[in-house]
Amino acid sequence: NAENKVARLENEIEGCLENKEKLISERCKKSLADLTYTKEVVDGLYTLVAGAIGETSVVNALHQLSDDYYLINDFSIKFDPPIYNKKENDRIFSIQIDHLLVCQSGVFLLETKNWSKTSVENLDLRSPVKQILRTSFALFVLLNSESQLNDIKLERHHWGARKIPIRNIIVMINEKPKEEFKHVKVLSLNELIGYIQYFDQTFGGEEAKGIFEYLKKRM
Repeated sequence: NAENKVARLENEIEGCLENKEKLISERCKKSLADLTYTKEVVDGLYTLVAGAIGETSVVNALHQLSDDYYLINDFSIKFDPPIYNKKENDRIFSIQIDHLLVCQSGVFLLETKNWSKTSVENLDLRSPVKQILRTSFALFVLLNSESQLNDIKLERHHWGARKIPIRNIIVMINEKPKEEFKHVKVLSLNELIGYIQYFDQTFGGEEAKGIFEYLKKRM
């Protein structure tokens, strides 16, 4: 009868009121999951886009240099067997660097970061200094082992075998820390070209070209 129907409705309404938070949570769960996934995708795309913008800015700046400078973008190489860094107890199976610049002054490793101030101060993000030093160690071993020097065909100095210097640069497109770091130069984009051109030339044009061609073959 009508009274029973009303009673049932009242009980259902009372139950809904008592469990409204649970009901709302269950109904919104899928929407919240979709929103979370969308945010993760957008954050990931933002990081990729920001990185691409930073790397493109560096490439455009390096185009100001003469044809005596040889540029390799997205340089990567695998080592078999791996290179062992005894100091860090680290076996390096592969390296990747945003830009590798070869010239008569030596080799420049350039890692680009388009980071905000928050990212620079974030303790959870991997240190780009450690990252570039690891890459630099492996590349130094590769370029300065006696057998590889024979392949590169550097002219021998009467004092002895010559070293190919590697200089490590982190280019900060947005913010950069005020601190300085051992064996790594942190520069803004505007400081980059002047720093590269500061160093004296120690190799001939054919020697620099030989280093570049050797690295291209090893990729």
